[in-house]
Amino acid sequence: MTTQRIDADLLIPGSGEPVVNGTVVHADGRIRFAGPTAELTGDDRALTPTRVATLLPGLWDCHVHFAGIRGRVNTEELMLTPTALAVARSVKDAEAALRAGFTSLRDMGGHGCALAEAIREGTFAGPNIYSANQVIGQTGGHSDAHRLPHSWVTDPCRSGGTLRIADGVDECVRAVRLQLRAGAEVIKVCTSGGVLSELDNPRHQQYRSDELHAIVGEAARAERVVAAHCHGKAGIMAAIDAGCHTVEHGTELDEECAGLMAERGMVLVPTRTIYEALRGNAAALPPTWRDRFEIMAERHLQAIQLAHRTGVTIALGTDLGTSDRGGPLSWGQHASEFAHLSAAGLSPLAAIEAATANGPRTLGPRAPRSGELAPGHDADLLAVDADPLADITALADPDRIARVWKSGVLVHSGVPADVGRNA
Repeated sequence: MTTQRIDADLLIPGSGEPVVNGTVVHADGRIRFAGPTAELTGDDRALTPTRVATLLPGLWDCHVHFAGIRGRVNTEELMLTPTALAVARSVKDAEAALRAGFTSLRDMGGHGCALAEAIREGTFAGPNIYSANQVIGQTGGHSDAHRLPHSWVTDPCRSGGTLRIADGVDECVRAVRLQLRAGAEVIKVCTSGGVLSELDNPRHQQYRSDELHAIVGEAARAERVVAAHCHGKAGIMAAIDAGCHTVEHGTELDEECAGLMAERGMVLVPTRTIYEALRGNAAALPPTWRDRFEIMAERHLQAIQLAHRTGVTIALGTDLGTSDRGGPLSWGQHASEFAHLSAAGLSPLAAIEAATANGPRTLGPRAPRSGELAPGHDADLLAVDADPLADITALADPDRIARVWKSGVLVHSGVPADVGRNA
């Protein structure tokens, strides 16, 4: 692969302070130099550069769902949408994310394993996908399609669907192994109820301690970490006690939870985007939760603020997962989360770190060398025709996304290539 040089008015490395008048040199899909242009030497200095306004690492969305569903989001749709149709829809979703500058995605329950393989073999251009495959939950819990016959949703040999029911230690261990068999890079478990569930309560803990410890232990034997869907404090504390690596949502996170998470190096993926989307579309909520959701949404904002003040590592995630076009949860709108993180008290630089350097940290020992402009890291890069440190919302403006590179290959260009310069 040809060695390429990119000069930027502003270099945002993902971790650390920005560099005015910086340069990245990459070859064979890896960065070999990142720093002030004045420090370039030898052959790198002689390279003809591409000039951009701002260069930063390709972005991470650490909580999406390649579910391929349309219309109302519910567990029945997740279970019954034909797999072939869901995957076909998800191809376009993955492409939309890549055009928006998101070169890496953590699929928290969806068809990401199949998509990741197709992308790796070059069938279509898409982001790096690290998938949990199916979401593991207990009978009657957040992964249970309550309105369908119990025998349908509990058949361990059924094909399709993005949900997995498991009860008891042995079934929980088997559920983890089934995800590993499908190629999961991370394991997802529900330790509390969910907002979109009709019967289970988000404040209630799901799974006993022995079941959760079995899930985490089985995942650890394969060097996978466990991501815990949890809203209520009981579920958060259960996830912490069992050794889960990330807390997804974390609505009722308090001082005790935050202190323990910071102490143990856990990561919070708050997914504020879905809260704001549901605030504006209450009809999508089960009737039992419509009156209480506003209180829950306000509590969630306070939880993010507390986590940030306490020093909990925060990674950007949106919970986007529908294949509708132009809807509040449509793919390509991942960068809307930046404004929500800023509203919770993160500086623009900290919000960008949540979407870059902190992204790989959600994968524990499976973390790739990504999310930073540093030698040896993947050449996943994003050029923006603006200064996002002055206006973080620029990252959500498609007209400002100038170029996207994945592994050093230009995969999206929002502006004409400069004459006489490398693309």
